[in-house]
Amino acid sequence: MTSFSSIHFESSGRKSTAASRPEVIEKLQAAVGFDNVLVEPDKVEPYGADAVKEKFPPEAVVFPSNTAEMVTVLKIANEHVFPVTARGGGVGYTGGAVPVDGGIVIGTDRMNRIIEINADDLYAICEPGVTTYALQQAAAEIGLLFAPDPASYKDSFIGGNIAENAGGMRTPKYGVTKHHVLGLEVVTATGDVIRTGGKTVKNVVGFDLTGLMCGSEGMLGIITEATLKLMPMPEATSTVRASFRSMKAACEVLTKFTPHGLLPMAMEVIDKFCVAAVEENFAFGLSKDAEALLLVAVDGSSEQVASDAKMIEQLIADNGGFEILRSRSKEEEDKLWDVRRAISPSLMKYGTLKINEDVVVPRSKVPELVAEIEEIGRRHDTFVANFGHAGDGNIHVNFVVDRDDADAVARARRCVSETFRLAVQLGGTISGEHGIGYVKAPYMSYAIDAPTLEIMKGIKQVFDPKGILNPGKMFV
Repeated sequence: MTSFSSIHFESSGRKSTAASRPEVIEKLQAAVGFDNVLVEPDKVEPYGADAVKEKFPPEAVVFPSNTAEMVTVLKIANEHVFPVTARGGGVGYTGGAVPVDGGIVIGTDRMNRIIEINADDLYAICEPGVTTYALQQAAAEIGLLFAPDPASYKDSFIGGNIAENAGGMRTPKYGVTKHHVLGLEVVTATGDVIRTGGKTVKNVVGFDLTGLMCGSEGMLGIITEATLKLMPMPEATSTVRASFRSMKAACEVLTKFTPHGLLPMAMEVIDKFCVAAVEENFAFGLSKDAEALLLVAVDGSSEQVASDAKMIEQLIADNGGFEILRSRSKEEEDKLWDVRRAISPSLMKYGTLKINEDVVVPRSKVPELVAEIEEIGRRHDTFVANFGHAGDGNIHVNFVVDRDDADAVARARRCVSETFRLAVQLGGTISGEHGIGYVKAPYMSYAIDAPTLEIMKGIKQVFDPKGILNPGKMFV
């Protein structure tokens, strides 16, 4: 599968900075061990790209194993003034973990310990290289839930999720990653170690530096330890899936649940092009009359889940839904969600280049957003498919074209720009969970006014006076 960024960079190989000097490499090797510094071109190349697939190979990749080693590496970088890009699982869609200005990549792969899971006080402490899935599994073994669930949960690292403030399908009920971060240990660009927050849910001592670090994309410091909120595992879950005769009708149902006291865990919408693609690839048996699908999931006690799911079925039926299915077991629920999981690879039937953006608007504006995006695609003769987390207003917009057709690619770029402006006009913004990186940096001014951007740049200067942390991102 080929992905594509909103703006295209051509990389002509590794850029040369102080990081490639022999004496610097020797210092890095002394800090973390000879085998934990990669310099060979074929070995560093995989660390120069993420899901966008554009390559910016670093000069070296360094793997610290603890906070002390991280401190030493950053002090070396600050002394010799070369770029440092922190990298977790490398599964992002905006180039946040890509070293566009060269220098070194710091991989957190070796910092992968779950230090503590505390069932009495409902928190976990872990290092940044722990995957979301590993933490979820460890918590589940003692009946606890770590709620954030980005689609890449089996590959994404906790440090990266915090740095990007990742979302996921459970956001309507449980929020995004920042709502589950109690405290952090962070190493700054100058090699200082700071601690933010703590182990308690309530903590209003000083500025909220924990919140500041969430979504900072490794530009203010590198996370070396996270204290995360856990909660009791719900007794039961259930999913309702229904077909609709229009995307508008499916989206309009999203506001029908709240008046009845319902707060679904997840609400996902899928348009007709996604339905057709997954049906062609996987033959799920979806209705040929389906112009859209809606999936709604609830969790809680068994009794409450059964009652809520029944009410959701009725509300969907009353608002135009048909072929309504409700899961009665975990196996049935997984089958209902298989359609959602199959979308991304299936969309490649429509072209060889997929531009995946994740705009977000207030939930009530989703029908208007989707209708206007479809009009943008028609106006620029560009295929577009929409799906995503409609319950929190976060729609994944996919413009699919032939990657060898320069004119089609240019039209798709115009579609992206207009889509971002549209999202802001509807009271939303240009990124719900993918972050900014270098891909969306040119559009920051659409969503953030000039005085606010200047304050952000000032904060960056305080934390990183020499500008070594993740340069080339967010501010361009």
